[in-house]
Parts: sequence; structure tokens; C-alpha cells
Amino acid sequence: MPIANYPTYMQTALDPSLAAFWRHWLALPFWPCGPMWFLWLLLMADFAAAALRRFAPSWGATLIRFSGSAGARPTRYFAVLIIVSACAYVPLALAFTPSAWAALGPFGFQLSRPLHYAVYFFAGMGLGAYGIERGLFAPDGALVKRWSLWLIVALGSLLLWMVLTAIAMTDAGSPALGWQILDDLSFVFACFSSCFAVLALVLRFAGRRLPMPSAFQRDAYGMYLVHYLFVVWLQYALLGAGLLALGKGAIVFGGTLLLSWGTVAAVRCVPAAAQVIGADRPRGAAA
Repeated sequence: MPIANYPTYMQTALDPSLAAFWRHWLALPFWPCGPMWFLWLLLMADFAAAALRRFAPSWGATLIRFSGSAGARPTRYFAVLIIVSACAYVPLALAFTPSAWAALGPFGFQLSRPLHYAVYFFAGMGLGAYGIERGLFAPDGALVKRWSLWLIVALGSLLLWMVLTAIAMTDAGSPALGWQILDDLSFVFACFSSCFAVLALVLRFAGRRLPMPSAFQRDAYGMYLVHYLFVVWLQYALLGAGLLALGKGAIVFGGTLLLSWGTVAAVRCVPAAAQVIGADRPRGAAA
């Protein structure tokens, strides 16, 4: 990320040298991590899941059984998920506000959201462990049958959250407690409906495997890790070019795609690094 952020620094700094940039970087209250800021939280959740599997295996079995019931009783599952996520988010949002951050070096997070993230992490883990081809995710399940309703609810709840947030932000001083609670609850419901609307749309319209996206499937995570570097530097290289914005965008997109893919292919030559970005499984591992 320091390498990716250096072009931005050069546009405004009186002293654009690397030494000056590094001094300013170390003096920041937090280190900008770009689109990868949340990966350390995901890794912590992975450790928590592994610890639960090791020390409380019955808990995982209970989660999988409950997730499996979502196919037969989706209303109960959705209600429980909304209630649990509201209990995880609203108290912290009231205590710290939704926008407050804590950071130490490259590690940062919004103080209101760690428990909310954990709820969705373990909800996804339970649904995935039960089977992404059955239950709630079955081709004829509740999500697919009502995909249009999910889309309408998601857009409506997003609009409601935006309106309530705007009211809370424009209120002189601190908004009333009632407005804060309504705003926080609308965020919980917007997250819930948006997640399942996206899943419903994918299950309904993305069931057919396409050759081009499938070619990137193995390398998608590795490309995500390195793409920001090429996005920023290609934009910087084209600043002085007399091209239309659409042309510059096409060059940056195509160049980033090829350079990211090539970088991941090179990284795969190092076994330890290949394990991080997703090495090929031995034959029979899926079985």
C-alpha cells in the first residue's frame, strides 16, 4: 500500500522524495490500507472459527443444523438473523457512533461493527457448511422464488437508511436517541436485505458457467490483493495523456487485469505464496 499511495503523495507534496514520503507515512495516525483494510478482521474470524471447531465442536454442529433449517423455515431464520445482528450492532453504534474508527498501524476497524461482522461471518459459515446447493440456496428455494421481492426490499431499505442517516447528520448537535436507534436499525435491515438480494440474483441469473469469468476463478483472490497497485500507477502514468476519460478508463482496466493476472501467475511459482492466494487442490481433495 505505501507503493500504491506514492503517486497520490507526489501530486501534492512539496518534497516528493521517497524519504519524505516515508516520514509522512510513519507520522500518520493510521496507515491507509485501501480496499484490503478488512482482511485482517476476516483472518481473526477464521482463527475464531478454528478455535470453536477445536474446543466447542458441538457449537458448530448446532450452527449447521440451524442453517439447514433455513430452507424449510426461512422466515424463522431471517427473523433470528435480523434480531441477532441488531443486538450486535445497535448498542455499539449508540456507544461509539456509526462512523468512529480505531486504528493501530495498518490495523483499523469501525468501533460499531466488529460484532456485526462476526454475525454475518458465522451465518455464512453455517450456510456454506450445510451446502450451498441446498436449503436456502437450493435452485428452487426461497431466495430464487422471490428474487424480485428481495431486490425491491433491498433498494427500499437502502433508501430508508440513507434518508434516516441524512436526518441524523443534519440534526443540530447530537440527534435524538429515537432517531439514532431508527437509523441504526435501518442500517441493520439494509445490510440484511442487500446481502440476500445479491444472493437471490446470483442464484436466479448466474447459474450458467461462462468461460471468461471461469478463467479467473482460481486467481481472483490474488488479483484482488495486487490490483490496486496497478490501478493507481496506470492512472498516474496517463495523467498527461490527451485521451478521453473513457479511453483512459479502458486502458487502466485492461492493463490492471492483465498485470494482476500475470503477477499472480508469477507468485504461484513460490509455493508458500501460492498457499496464501489459493493453491490448486490435489485431485480427490473435494471428495
